[in-house]
Amino acid sequence: MQPINTFQAKAVALPIENIDTDQIIPARYLKVTDKNGLGEALFTDWRGEPDFVLNQPYAQGAGVLIAGHNFGCGSSREHAPWALQGFGFQAVISTYFADIFKGNALKNGLLPIVVDAPTLARLTEQCLANQTIDVSVDLENQQVHVAGETISFPIDAFSKHCLLHGVDQLGYIQAQETAIQAYEASHAARVNTVGA
Repeated sequence: MQPINTFQAKAVALPIENIDTDQIIPARYLKVTDKNGLGEALFTDWRGEPDFVLNQPYAQGAGVLIAGHNFGCGSSREHAPWALQGFGFQAVISTYFADIFKGNALKNGLLPIVVDAPTLARLTEQCLANQTIDVSVDLENQQVHVAGETISFPIDAFSKHCLLHGVDQLGYIQAQETAIQAYEASHAARVNTVGA
């Protein structure tokens, strides 16, 4: 996982509420365990429509998706953030993310940014009026900068640490190996695990 600190990206809007994980990446693509190529299947059932936003030339190279409320609802699938990242998205902005999607996104290096409804409406309107908007994301300070406006967003401290350092939960634990060994060496075993 690559560390995230600050990045600038073009944002596109997909102002549809309750986009579920089957719309993000249909179940027929869940047979793979490799992330490669999943970006091509992102919103595949909608991409058959010529007017779909991600089919437009201006959407190419977009790094931020501005989505409707309750993004990522539906069944649990890690493939959803994989597909978004495979397309090139580094962050999704919404008023609410389904819990499992949010957890999967954070664990895979995709930043879910929660904003209030008026802010989302304003960003969506700006984006639709101009096709795209330029967004600067500052994870360290938990801010999004767009069109002269600074928008703060919440993120839990552990997820923030992992994203800033480019580690998942296992990587975090592995980085603590020296401290774990020191603790174990200084504390006698309380239970005999070797056998009687």
